[in-house]
Amino acid sequence: MIRIACLLALIGALSGCGLVAAPCRVGSAVLDIVPLVGHAAATPTDACAAAIDP
Repeated sequence: MIRIACLLALIGALSGCGLVAAPCRVGSAVLDIVPLVGHAAATPTDACAAAIDP
């Protein structure tokens, strides 16, 4: 299990920042769907993605 995680981390590092920021972007998109509070709840994940992949 640890070998697989290390391999995925290596692939992510070699593939560029977009792949690493993908979980933040997907989480943000999911949170944005929630009515009324979605945009406010997605703000931290938007910041995470922006920090990783400007």
